[in-house]
Amino acid sequence: MTQEPPNLPPTSWAVLGLLSFGQELSGYDLKKWADWSLKFFYWSPSYSQIYGELKRLEKAGYALSRVELTESTRGKRVYTITDAGREAVRHWARDAPVEPPVLKHGVMLRVWLGHLLEPERLREIIAQHRDYAEKMSRLALADAEGASEIAAWAYPEMVLRWSQRYYEAERDLAQQMLEDLEELAARPRPKPEPGAYARFRK
Repeated sequence: MTQEPPNLPPTSWAVLGLLSFGQELSGYDLKKWADWSLKFFYWSPSYSQIYGELKRLEKAGYALSRVELTESTRGKRVYTITDAGREAVRHWARDAPVEPPVLKHGVMLRVWLGHLLEPERLREIIAQHRDYAEKMSRLALADAEGASEIAAWAYPEMVLRWSQRYYEAERDLAQQMLEDLEELAARPRPKPEPGAYARFRK
């Protein structure tokens, strides 16, 4: 019978997943890898979070570490995945429940409060988000093309290309919202009526 893996947070599985590609990595290396790939579709944990997860994974027997001597007097600690760690992350990726993504869109929250903002400021916020999405799309494409040169990174490449398309769609949605604002500007701007949302509580 396959032993159930411990109830680790998603960030633990992300860090262990980075180690599953078979390279011995330092915390610094893991942060760079996360910035190169994870940030486009999940998030990029901080150094302190990465080192905290590495300690958790070592305690669980899923990672091993050693100090690699360098020109520095301190050397650097590098980590590798254990067989148990590889089996655990495989089990999590294969059998964990498929959870819906949680969307926390700060820009949309501010647009939702657009009745409190000046129209020009609201356009600036959406335009900044559009430009950010365009930048992220280009970065994801560049990283996907880099991943395509290494056969073992076929699945990260696939996710990076998905990320490119995601940010392209986000860019286009922001542009459409700017056009919607232009249409809205041509109409009277009513103030919220007291009790207008009472019907949603029924």
